[in-house]
Amino acid sequence: MLKIELRWLFKPPFFYFCKALQIPHKSIQMEIKKVKRYVVLGVLFFLPVTFLLLLYPATHNYTPLDIVDQNISDLIAFSSTAEDSIMLKDHITVLGFFGKRPMEKLITASNLKELVYDKFKGFKKFQIVIVVPKGTEKTVEKLKTEIGSYEDIRFWSFVFGDSTNIQNIFGSLKTDVSLDENLATDHVFIVDKELNQRGRLDDRSDNELAKKKPVHGLNSYDCIEVAEIKNKMSEDVRILFTEYRQKRKGEFNSDTRRADDLKAD
Repeated sequence: MLKIELRWLFKPPFFYFCKALQIPHKSIQMEIKKVKRYVVLGVLFFLPVTFLLLLYPATHNYTPLDIVDQNISDLIAFSSTAEDSIMLKDHITVLGFFGKRPMEKLITASNLKELVYDKFKGFKKFQIVIVVPKGTEKTVEKLKTEIGSYEDIRFWSFVFGDSTNIQNIFGSLKTDVSLDENLATDHVFIVDKELNQRGRLDDRSDNELAKKKPVHGLNSYDCIEVAEIKNKMSEDVRILFTEYRQKRKGEFNSDTRRADDLKAD
């Protein structure tokens, strides 16, 4: 008798309710299983929905990508093998300079393709444009074969110009790096649809901020540094796309700081 009473003490309240209604034992077990199943399904359904609802108010609260320079020179003096003329205006452009020996920039190109181009190709008005001197057309075709075997590189263009025009367009960019003797660099730049150079006016890490280190920006992105391209540049391009998407919807409230703003700091 004692065993029976102890066994009954550990039955769930739902069991006693069914017992009072004289529901068979097997039916009780089936009902308990149903309740458990519905509880699990309810949790699986409502938990993701709740998470998305918590995230939704923050979708518009982000820091726009800074304008670090304005009036970047366009590609009017350059030619290309594309059917349509290649221009920076009205495009979101990743701009690079591969110089007289483009094949020497194979690692630069490969990192850029895998970490940026493959992620954003096909997005409206996105393009990668690489500036090279005239006379490198055959080498460029070889490089394109290396980085684009069996893949779509329609949104990746090479433009050809003389050394003066290359120096002019590079000189219109704000940067601490310089072109080497071959008119090349491993750094690339983000140019928006209005010919503004985009980047970060303050690229200090949390640790640097805590230590009140001097402000340093990020005007260009080193394609040899995989972490920089993967974690910073890819994120910055994504933010720029978000900005233009919100502008189309009339939801964008620009808090972007211009490069001149630092002069007042």
